[in-house]
Amino acid sequence: QVQLVESGGGLVQAGGSLRLSCAASGRTFSSHVMGWFRQAPGKEREFVASLLWSGHAIRYADSVQGRFTVTRDHAANTMYLRMNSLKREDTGVYYCASRHMRASEFSYWGQGTQVTVTS
Repeated sequence: QVQLVESGGGLVQAGGSLRLSCAASGRTFSSHVMGWFRQAPGKEREFVASLLWSGHAIRYADSVQGRFTVTRDHAANTMYLRMNSLKREDTGVYYCASRHMRASEFSYWGQGTQVTVTS
C-alpha cells in the first residue's frame, strides 16, 4: 500500500524559510514523478514543483521559481521542498503526490501539511 506522509509545515514570518518532507513507502518509485501541490483557503489546489524520482525533469510553478527547491533522497525514500523567501501568498496546505511517469494524473496523495506565513 502506497503511503506518502508530509511533515515540516508550520508558522513562519514572511521572508523566512521552511523545509517540507515527504516520506514515501509501499512501492518502488523509480518510474514515478513526485510532486508538491498546495491549496490556499478558498482556492483550488495548484501545482508547486515536481521531479522524476531519478532527480531529473525538475519543474516549478512560476510563482515559486527561484525561491523553492525540490530534491529527493533515494536512501531515505524521501522528497523535500526547501522554501526560502516565503511570502504570505505561500500560505496553504501542502500536499505530496506521485504518479507513474506515463500517467496523466497524480494517483497517490499525502494528507497534507499546513504552512502559514505571517507578515
